[in-house]
Amino acid sequence: MSAMRHRPMAPPGQGAGAAAAGEHGDSDDNNFTDDESSPLTHDIYGGSQRTIQETKGWDVFRDPPIKIETGSTANQECLELTVKILKIFAYVITFIIVLTGGVIAKGTMLFMTSQVRKDKKMEYCNKDLGRDKSFVVRLPEEERVAWIWALLIAYALPEIGALIRSARICFFKTFKVPKTGHFLFVWLMESLSAVGMALLMFVVLPQIDAIQGAMLTNCLCVVPGIFGLLSRTSKEGKRFVKVIIDLAAVAAQVTGLVIWPLLENRRELWVIPVACVMISCGWWENYVSPLSPLGLVRALGRIKEEMKYTRYFCHIFLSIWKILLFFTVTLLIYWAQGEEPGNLFAMYGDAFGPHKIIVYELPAGLGGVLPDTLESANIDTVDVDADYNTVVYVLLLQIFGAYLCYIFGKFACKILIQGFSYAFPVSLTVPLSVTFLIAACGIRIDDPCFFHDTIPDYLFFTSPSNFRFNNFVTEQMAWAWILWLLSQTWIALHIWTPKCERLATTEKLFVQPMYSSLLIDQSMALNRRRDDQADVKTEDLSEIEKEKGDEYYETISVHTDRSSAPNKPSIKSSDNITRIYSCATMWHETKDEMIEFLKSIMRMDEDQCARRVAQKYLRVLDPDYYEFETHIFFDDAFEISDHSDDDIQCNRFVKLLIATMDEAASEIHQTTIRLRPPKKYPTPYGGRLVWTLPGKTKFITHLKDKDRIRHRKRWSQVMYMYYLLGHRLMELPISVDRKDAIAENTYLLTLDGDIDFKPNAVTLLVDLMKKNKNLGAACGRIHPVGSGPMVWYQLFEYAIGHWLQKATEHMIGCVLCSPGCFSLFRGKALMDDNVMKKYTTRSDEARHYVQYDQGEDRWLCTLLLQRGYRVEYSAASDAYTHCPEGFNEFYNQRRRWVPSTIANIMDLLADAKRTIKINDNISLLYIFYQMMLMGGTILGPGTIFLMLVGAFVAAFRIDNWTSFHYNIVPILAFMVICFTCKSNIQLFVAQVLSTAYALIMMAVIVGTALQLGEDGIGSPSAIFLISMVGSFFIAACLHPQEFWCITCGLIYLLSIPSMYLLLILYSIINLNVVSWGTREVVAKKTKKELEAEKKAAEEAKKRVKQKSMLSFLQSGIGDNGDEEGSVEFSLAGLFRCIFCTHGKTSDEKQQLTSIAESLDTIKHRMDTIESAVDPHGHHASRHGRRRTTSSGSKDHHLLTSVAEKSGDESDESDSDTSAEPKQERDFLTNPYWIEDPDVRKGEVDFLSSTEIQFWKDLIDQYLYPIDNDPVEQARIAKDLKELRDSSVFAFFMINALFVLIVFLLQLNKDNIHVKWPFGVRTNITYDETTQEVHISKEYLQLEPIGLVFVFFFALILIIQFTAMLFHRFGTISHILASTELNFCKKKSEDLTQDQLIDKHAVEIVKNLQRLQGIDGDYDNDSGSGPDRIARRKTIQNLEKARQPRRQIGTLDVAFKKRFLKLTADAENNPATPILTRRLTMRAETIRALEVRKNSVMAERRKSAMQTLGAKNEYGITTGAPINNNGALPNQRSGRVSNAGISIKDVFNVNNGAAEQIYGSNGGGTINQGYEHVIDEDGDGNSLRLTTRNPHPHPHHQVSWGQNTNGGGNGTGRL
Repeated sequence: MSAMRHRPMAPPGQGAGAAAAGEHGDSDDNNFTDDESSPLTHDIYGGSQRTIQETKGWDVFRDPPIKIETGSTANQECLELTVKILKIFAYVITFIIVLTGGVIAKGTMLFMTSQVRKDKKMEYCNKDLGRDKSFVVRLPEEERVAWIWALLIAYALPEIGALIRSARICFFKTFKVPKTGHFLFVWLMESLSAVGMALLMFVVLPQIDAIQGAMLTNCLCVVPGIFGLLSRTSKEGKRFVKVIIDLAAVAAQVTGLVIWPLLENRRELWVIPVACVMISCGWWENYVSPLSPLGLVRALGRIKEEMKYTRYFCHIFLSIWKILLFFTVTLLIYWAQGEEPGNLFAMYGDAFGPHKIIVYELPAGLGGVLPDTLESANIDTVDVDADYNTVVYVLLLQIFGAYLCYIFGKFACKILIQGFSYAFPVSLTVPLSVTFLIAACGIRIDDPCFFHDTIPDYLFFTSPSNFRFNNFVTEQMAWAWILWLLSQTWIALHIWTPKCERLATTEKLFVQPMYSSLLIDQSMALNRRRDDQADVKTEDLSEIEKEKGDEYYETISVHTDRSSAPNKPSIKSSDNITRIYSCATMWHETKDEMIEFLKSIMRMDEDQCARRVAQKYLRVLDPDYYEFETHIFFDDAFEISDHSDDDIQCNRFVKLLIATMDEAASEIHQTTIRLRPPKKYPTPYGGRLVWTLPGKTKFITHLKDKDRIRHRKRWSQVMYMYYLLGHRLMELPISVDRKDAIAENTYLLTLDGDIDFKPNAVTLLVDLMKKNKNLGAACGRIHPVGSGPMVWYQLFEYAIGHWLQKATEHMIGCVLCSPGCFSLFRGKALMDDNVMKKYTTRSDEARHYVQYDQGEDRWLCTLLLQRGYRVEYSAASDAYTHCPEGFNEFYNQRRRWVPSTIANIMDLLADAKRTIKINDNISLLYIFYQMMLMGGTILGPGTIFLMLVGAFVAAFRIDNWTSFHYNIVPILAFMVICFTCKSNIQLFVAQVLSTAYALIMMAVIVGTALQLGEDGIGSPSAIFLISMVGSFFIAACLHPQEFWCITCGLIYLLSIPSMYLLLILYSIINLNVVSWGTREVVAKKTKKELEAEKKAAEEAKKRVKQKSMLSFLQSGIGDNGDEEGSVEFSLAGLFRCIFCTHGKTSDEKQQLTSIAESLDTIKHRMDTIESAVDPHGHHASRHGRRRTTSSGSKDHHLLTSVAEKSGDESDESDSDTSAEPKQERDFLTNPYWIEDPDVRKGEVDFLSSTEIQFWKDLIDQYLYPIDNDPVEQARIAKDLKELRDSSVFAFFMINALFVLIVFLLQLNKDNIHVKWPFGVRTNITYDETTQEVHISKEYLQLEPIGLVFVFFFALILIIQFTAMLFHRFGTISHILASTELNFCKKKSEDLTQDQLIDKHAVEIVKNLQRLQGIDGDYDNDSGSGPDRIARRKTIQNLEKARQPRRQIGTLDVAFKKRFLKLTADAENNPATPILTRRLTMRAETIRALEVRKNSVMAERRKSAMQTLGAKNEYGITTGAPINNNGALPNQRSGRVSNAGISIKDVFNVNNGAAEQIYGSNGGGTINQGYEHVIDEDGDGNSLRLTTRNPHPHPHHQVSWGQNTNGGGNGTGRL
């Protein structure tokens, strides 16, 4: 059967018995029966059976890798400490603002309702009217109207916000129309809520005192409490206890509704239960569940699920309706109270304008008791002016208090500090409000003038009559209120245990789109979502484990399409696991660059392994878990072999990669590591090398042969997109829904071969992806690495480019370019229409070469934007890349970037109308911003030229025309050189001019400084310069980690003419040059080519000699021309005169040579024809490297091609004609490169026929090499020159017109200028003759050039600076959300041991899986104290290192080796490993780990004891697993699931002849688990270069067993 991999015969003593013994022999590593101990305990280094590494006694000295902290690994302790301090501030400040905002909003609401009470009377302060008298005030109707309007506005504002938000989303994004019945139900509930709110505000709260009102707001949870009770399912733990508490909470809420109406016996108080129940209907949605046992609640749950898609459509109408309904009910209440509703409008002007307050003086006999009526004739009145602005101030306090409480509460949820900074202050709002109200009311009753200078004396809260604190405890229902508070806390308990992700969207945090301002704390408690669990829940771990067939690592569980099963959901939990494929392109990287890249991948491998092991063995849920695989696409990876021109071998860069793998792994793991040599696969596109890294993730290098597949970066990207997303995803035999879920959670991490990053940088990008499903791509902050002035320039350029430009694009629209060196792309977005497919477009026009091939990253992002996807930038995700260090390399890089940037932005602007329509994140304003930037780019050279002209005038005190001439001459000369000279001359001249301009710029800077000293700080130049420098400095301060980048700003200023004038000109004039320009190396040549070059050189040398002055003394008589003369002479080779010319006689030797060459040509052609006629009689001349010359030929994958070679194409070496027979080679079975000793001794395996066919089809369709058709190349070159000429002309004319207009205006600046209002000089002169004093003002003139700078660049600077501030806030939020404070959460002592392990699981695993020290390594800096060097046990350690030991090279084996040694018995196990630096290893902690260890081991043993032929999920049974060599296979070589069949066997349908030819491997069987599945051993599943068995083994049969649905038995091949 095809799934039984080809494997070599087992060595003696290592058959079935030995395999079994090896499986269970080692008690340390093999107690787990999941055969994960195998990777480095058997056949470690490709063919060598030695598992014990021995060291000679004289060779025990060590050279361990030294940990060097640079780039991404630089010491970040200071930054980490700063971030932690910042998070502490975030905790405290957010807590204070949420609590303060809530209390202010609550207090001002009660203050407003207190003034709405009809005929309100209260004691008035006598401080200004007479201290010996008592006064009472009754609020006039105008005052009451003002407070009614204040309440209306406070209610309406959040609803208007909800309306705007809903309209924006519906108009600019997608929406769904709800069902009519569902909409009516939602409308009913929202209407009840609005009516209840009006009753509470205008009927209930004005009738009770403020303290009772504050308490009553804790009784608004009746409906949520009832729905929460009815939504309890039987699956919940401790359900009975929870139901009892639910009943008690609902009962407590109900008592709060009826206690005051019963006790006070006032008819109007019976509105309380009606209003409170109606208000609580507004939060029904958060408390219903579609899993409820009750059908009614389940139906409501279905409405709730639909509301996720229809909410914003509904709220467009509901927001307006609720405002109108609230206003209407208010009018009805006003009318029911005996007032004229028209007064609300008639008195509006007086209410918010000047009016009088009548104060009544009480007779002394009343003794301070307020009378029932104040209309007695004997009571005096005083008119007091009303402080009519108070209502506005209180309203603003209420609005801003509620808004700040909501915004900062949401911020707390986003950065995961919800418990302390959200739930705690929200729960404290009412208790704190009650406390303040008790104090304030008590003080006001005792002293009416206490708040005289703070609050107008006629306004205050409605206070309880005869208030005393002692009475409050008994009479004011304080004890009952405690029950109401506790019941609300229980019903809203979910806010204490949030499960949301970092930076979750508002939709994931809250149910309603906006808050309720009047009841802010209840709104935030009850509106916070309850069901925001992570996609993969803890209870899904066992299901994922089952789905994965106990595989140690897969990217997705493999299942047949089970969507039709009645009780099986279509989408599985494992489909939502994050899958990251790092896809790097390599070409000619140096060793240092490769090591940095490999170290980054090793770090990812280590991190992923720790997360996988933590979930698998410690049984914890890691929300950041991901699955990882690395693919490198090596361009032009082959060269002609050293021994023969007919064979190919890996070039030196591939060999360098292979050689540096061990070095990179050793540096990361701080111990000497030798990885198993890579497994080698011949492929249709060249070859493949596959490593298994220490963390067991796959590292797959695709070696591209440019004669078989199209090379360059864009085509490598097409390769991995179609391979990973097309072949390995779309061809999975699963349902469409599952594919959709997988695609949405599959990400391609595009990398360059020199990138340096840490796993945390990737996690931050994944966070952005999880937050926004419309996000197509996300990029990080790229830091240039290198040394020298060019790198310093780029440090500052990259810094301000990211700080200002990328941040602005992120905030006001979308990032236009997500660089391919470090970006994350969503698989589903790339698979969309007009993205992946259009990306395969071949460049057939001149414009395509510029837009498509010179800036492929930017074009891919343009395609995503034009399909409606968003592209974002995360400043917290740091990556480090090597940048050009030389001037020429830098200019050539930018020569590619500048035209492609302009072309792609112009493409986007040209398609702006459609893009705005389809992309929610791109607006017309954003398009205008990009147009401004494009205008600045195009006019940049002209602007810089004018700046230089003006600077020369200011610095060197010359006139405008002279300055103009001095500047125009070198620029025109440079343009002429760019048109006429070669690239190296252009670059040399550019370098000279750049140096000269740098010196001039320094003089200009000095001159400008002197000018500023004269003009003063108020001049336009000074203001602009200070603003620019200040914005850069503030930006640097807001990026403390990158602050020192600003020190390179001086080099940036000196380079402005070079980079914004010369570089632009160089790029535009060289638009027709489409070579890469960087990392170019000379290709290796064949012997024939070398001989031809040598011959040509000799001929050239001979000609030079014969043209010299003394040529007549040379042995030759002519110059090998076609003619010679009887009489001839020449003078120093300058000219030559020939008389009596005749044809030159040929030398005899030359004739013989020509005849010999002709015979060789005839012989070669005869051989070619014979080999075609009788292929078995002759060896193949080559294995298909040469392609036919037909244009557009696609037959490149044929093993041989019949074509007669021309004489100059005959590149047979001398060895070909020797008598020794040449080995017959087929590039898909035995190419020479797999035998190359420099590619190590790794095993050879072969792709499946399915994958081979995929690659052949892909190459035929999109990636066949483009033939060098001279005619087509000439056409493209001509078109490119025409494009260049037209572009240069347009560019030149635009800049020339701009320069001409501005320069002419500059010449007439005395007549055309703007007077600058700042920095005015006042001149005072005294005329002695007339004895007059003359005072004159001299204004600075804003000249035309200054006008352009101020209005254009200043506007861009303001936009970018403002956007940068907002983006910084978002980035700080992201960093804070990712930072964990151990001392701000529960202390370790307060946590149970299981909680402690769950919290530190990944860190524990990382420490337990360290390879350093696992083989008895020692620290080369061991010892401490002053004499630490003298105390080193050097000799003892060397002896220890000498001892033979088994190599352990995979992280999970190291983990298990330490994990199994964990015991709480410290006496018997003194060497217990350290878990974390912060976690003390107490016996309880170790015991908890030991319990988990024993639990896992028991599960593994139980799984292993299951019947081999038991039924499994697929209903497949298998016969005896006998391999093709007739022996039982090693149990380690293939995973066997619990059901007794390898999960890899299920979809292997390729058991035909082709399968036997090419073998079966993980990379090629039909999409084995959406992963390039390769046996983790790598020692037993490969096909060595030996005779193959052409027939399948008779036992290799798989049969479909009887399934549970009653299907019949049948036998058939899979």
